[in-house]
Amino acid sequence: MYAFVAPGQGSQTPGMLAGWLRDPVYAERLRNWSDAADVDLVHLGGRAPAAEIARTEHTQPLLVAAGLLAYEVLGAAGSEGPLVAAGHSVGELTAAVYAGVLTPADAVRLAAVRGRAMAAACAETPTSMAAVVGGEPAAVLERIAELGLHAATFNGPGQIVAAGAVADLQRLAAAPPPSATVKPLPVAGAFHTPYMESARQAVAEAAERTPFRRPAGVLLSNADGTAVEEPDDIRRRLVEQVVRPVRWDLCLETLARIAPEVTVCLPPARTLAGLFRRQLPGLAVVGVTAPRDLGTVRDRLGAGTSDREGAVHAGV
Repeated sequence: MYAFVAPGQGSQTPGMLAGWLRDPVYAERLRNWSDAADVDLVHLGGRAPAAEIARTEHTQPLLVAAGLLAYEVLGAAGSEGPLVAAGHSVGELTAAVYAGVLTPADAVRLAAVRGRAMAAACAETPTSMAAVVGGEPAAVLERIAELGLHAATFNGPGQIVAAGAVADLQRLAAAPPPSATVKPLPVAGAFHTPYMESARQAVAEAAERTPFRRPAGVLLSNADGTAVEEPDDIRRRLVEQVVRPVRWDLCLETLARIAPEVTVCLPPARTLAGLFRRQLPGLAVVGVTAPRDLGTVRDRLGAGTSDREGAVHAGV
C-alpha cells in the first residue's frame, strides 16, 4: 500500500511553485485553477512575498494547488495499487483528490472559499494560536481548558496547539503547564475552534454544491484518524473540521498501523517529511518539492517513467 500525505497551513514558502511554473502544462493548470477559485495562484506561487502568501485567504488555495500539481503523475501511479491518503487541516482537501473523492478544480475552489471565510472569521475577534511543546498531555489539556482556550491541533506526542483569545494565550505563555514551553504561532486567528463558526457555515454552503464521490482508496479523517467511505460523511467531516480539532496524531497512529510501503509527502513536502522522520522513523518516506522529483517518486511507486515525465524534466 502507498500513502499520499498533504501539508497544511504554515508549510508555504515564497516562490515554492517557481519550478512548476517553468513548465507550460503546469502553468496552464494553475491559471485554470486560479479562474475557478478567483485567486491568482501563478502570482502567489511565483513572485509573491512571504507576507502575501501568509494571508489565510491566499495560503489555503495555494497549498492545495501545490499538492495537486503532481496529481496526474503520482495519482495515476498510486492507482496501480492500494493507497491511503491523509492531509493536515486544509491538506485534507488535497488528500480527498488523491483518494478519488474530489476533482482537483473542486478541491482548489473549496480551499479558496475556506481560506476567505476563515480570514473573515479571524477579523471578528482578536484570536490566535500557540504550540504547547512537552508536558504531560493531561496537564496540558487541563491548563488549556482552565484558561478558556481550546486544544485545536494535536500534531503528535508532546505537540498540542492551543487557540483562543490573545489575552488568554498570553496568560498561558506566562504560566505554562509543568515541563512545557509555549510558542506563539504567526497565524491570523483561532483555527479549528468555535471562533470559526461563520467560516464553517460558508464552507458548508460551498461543500453542499460540490460533488463528492466514494473514495477509491482509504481516506483518513482529521476528526479521529479513521477511514471514511460515505460521500456525505466525508463532506460533513470536512465542513466540521473548520471548528473542531485536527487529530493528526490519530492519523499518524493509523498510518503506523497500516505501515505503507512508501509514504509520499506532497508539495511543499519539507515540513511533513520532517515530522514523519521524527515520529515514524520506520516508514519509508519520499518528498516532492519540484517537478524533477516526480520521476524518482513514481519509480518508488513501481510505475516506471512516462513520456510525459521526460517532457516535464525538459521544461525545468
